[in-house]
Amino acid sequence: MKTKITDLFKIKYPIILPGMSWISVPELVAAVSNAGGLGYLATGPLTPEMTRESIRRIRQLTDKPFGAGCTLLMPGARENAEVLIEEKVPVINISLGRGEDIIERVHQYGGKVISTVTTEKHALAAEKAGADALQVTGHEAAAHGGLATTMVLVPAIVDAVSIPVVAIGGFADGRGLAAALALGAEGIGMGTRLSMTKESPVHQDTIQKQLESGILDTLYSNRFDGLNCRVLKTPAASRAIRRGMSLPRAIIAGPRIAREMNLPFFKLMLGMIAQGPKTMMTLAHMATAFDKIQAATEGDLKNGVQLIGQCQGIIHDVPSVEEVIKRTVDEALKIQKAMGVKLEGKTGGTSKPAAAKKAAPKAKAAPKAKAKKAVSKKK
Repeated sequence: MKTKITDLFKIKYPIILPGMSWISVPELVAAVSNAGGLGYLATGPLTPEMTRESIRRIRQLTDKPFGAGCTLLMPGARENAEVLIEEKVPVINISLGRGEDIIERVHQYGGKVISTVTTEKHALAAEKAGADALQVTGHEAAAHGGLATTMVLVPAIVDAVSIPVVAIGGFADGRGLAAALALGAEGIGMGTRLSMTKESPVHQDTIQKQLESGILDTLYSNRFDGLNCRVLKTPAASRAIRRGMSLPRAIIAGPRIAREMNLPFFKLMLGMIAQGPKTMMTLAHMATAFDKIQAATEGDLKNGVQLIGQCQGIIHDVPSVEEVIKRTVDEALKIQKAMGVKLEGKTGGTSKPAAAKKAAPKAKAAPKAKAKKAVSKKK
């Protein structure tokens, strides 16, 4: 499969693993890259030293191109970006901040930069700043999807810019890849789908809960981590959103937040204060959400909160990364041929993805839920 994204990033298939904290670890990143896609390392929870170690670990596991994410709003992000540049990471994904200086330095060693955006305004600004591509995140996505749905956001931005677009939000199989290409995108991100694979570090209990959940079993609010954010619908998530964040609570939680982010307390507070009151509250939200996100990834859904996309409701199994990518591409190609037949006015149709062709047995752990296929992997 050949698109502008496969050419730009020198990969076989236009499928990306976004940088998801505590999920997009070296092993999963390398598995995606080895299977022909492009994996991003999540650097949000990492110190510069941990980031450097993770990059070198990825290079031990794969000789294929890979990337790394950098959320510029977060304290410590600039230091991590410095490491990514020193290590000459092939692709850097920047989000939530202006990155002209980073883009310029990445281009100096021949690297590429893809900017995450959720609006046409931000897309145009990223293109003007020199980004090589855009990661357009629609409403259906896990975590920080935009207010507009993927179906309308992607073509709107494709029309507005001249650089390639990767669509994210609602993609879990070949139907999604074929649809994204039809909308004008040059590739897709599949965070939720790839987080539910054999190589994923997400705990079996959390994956099982996601398998049992439908497309409507998510919550979307700006009261969890300070930005509009989609999470798995659980009692813990509802409590976290209801509680929200206040400035006194943020100050009290400061020392713990600094420890979790591996930053000196004074540096964390100075960085937050320098951003202004509004951004300071957003950072306080994001920092206090860290432990809940990590807990959910490790299987604690009584206290943790899992970031998840609506496409969890069309995922029915836990295959290998290689199988996910291969069948996604195979299905997309089959659908494209079938659509050609339909558009020519002949009889023909698309088929369901391989994983959806047979009904899954009920999950023993959740008799009241509409269960899908039980997880077979161990943690």
